[in-house]
Parts: sequence; structure tokens; C-alpha cells
Amino acid sequence: MRIQRALARAGIASRRKAEELVAAGRVQVNGAVAQTGQSVQWGKDRITVDGQAIPAPVAPRWLVLNKPPGVLTTARDPEGRKTVFDLVPAAPGLTYVGRLDYMTEGVLLLTTDGDAAHALTHPSTGVQRTYVATVSGNAPAAVVQAKRGVELEDGLVRPDYVEASPLGDRTWAFSITLTEGRNREVRRMCEALGLEVLRLVRTSFGPVELGNLVPGEVRQLSAKERKLIEAMARTGD
Repeated sequence: MRIQRALARAGIASRRKAEELVAAGRVQVNGAVAQTGQSVQWGKDRITVDGQAIPAPVAPRWLVLNKPPGVLTTARDPEGRKTVFDLVPAAPGLTYVGRLDYMTEGVLLLTTDGDAAHALTHPSTGVQRTYVATVSGNAPAAVVQAKRGVELEDGLVRPDYVEASPLGDRTWAFSITLTEGRNREVRRMCEALGLEVLRLVRTSFGPVELGNLVPGEVRQLSAKERKLIEAMARTGD
């Protein structure tokens, strides 16, 4: 793998920061100053940063959190509000895979594999995300319109799947599957369709489903989930 990716996988820095370390001449491979884009092999090459040897990385860690409402998807908040990292075990290099906004709940993946996180959120990878919004308004008409496509300020959105089921008290479960991750996309779609969102839950991200995970709880991916999600990430490389 390339040197900057190797440093990122080892949890030394993000790939961008790793590129800066290499460009600054602070990284050596087998005693020679590393070059940006240079290929290295763990177990064969000795990599150092500022003279300190870098151990081979452990296998990437993968977690899924059922994000509760009122929690920020960010590393830290200047206002001291709770973030997703307050809810998961600390691990060097742990990052989230895409964002959920402050009040949106549900499936949030976290991993120490920064490259995979980037690939999974890139539009070219086409990972399906399913949401269930509790809404008020004319949901059956919204379904018909959504299937034709909804024009937002950043372009047309046409969901892979959309349906509405009555919940009673003039509310609906508005289920929608998308392969994009635009900012507040589902909420903006619902607004454009004349629906008021009372609650929004992401029930799946690719093969990873919410299941019985309660809000605020976290679990490791199963072996099957991990194999599938890592295969998806490789398609976006």
C-alpha cells in the first residue's frame, strides 16, 4: 500500500496529515526519506516517523451505534454538547462513516479504517441507506411524487424505494431508500413533498441493519457484515 495510507491505517494520522508528514521529510522507509506515493509492505519495510518506529496496524475496528436524537456526529463540540464519541469505546483513529444530523437517530457506522470510511460515503460506491420518517401530511401523494423525483436546490433526488404506511392519528411511516448522502437529504425531501417530519431514523446502512439495538448502544459488526461492508469499500477505491 502507499505510504500515506499505511500511516493512516496505523492510526498515526489521517491520510491528508500523513501526506503532510511525508512531504515534510519526517517519514523514513528502511532508513531513507519516504516519497509521497511510495509503496510499502508491512512486515518487510521498516517505517519511522521522526525516528520512531511504527508498528504494523491491527485489523481495522468496525462498530455500529444506534445514535440517539440530540447527539452530534462530530469529534468534539465547542458548546460541550454530547457527541457520538461519548457513546462508543475510545480507539485511535476511530471515525464515523457519514453523518447523521443532530435529531436524526439510527444506524451510524464507525471504523478505524479511514480509507474505507471515505470510500463508503463517496457517491460512486452507491451504498443504500434506508430511513423511516414519522410524518404528518399527505404521505400517499408524496410517495407518488417521490417516485418521479424531487428537485432540491442541489439537484434531483430519485429514491431507490419509497412507501408510506399509516400509523394512526393522521401520521405515517414514510420509508425511503437512497444511495446518496447529501446533507439533510431526507428532511429536505420531506419538506419539498409537503410532509412534516416528527421523527427520523436510519434503519440500515448497506448490509448493516438497526435490528434490536437500543438507542445509545453500540456493537461490533458481525463477520458477515464486516466482509460485505469492506467489499463495498473496495469498490469505491
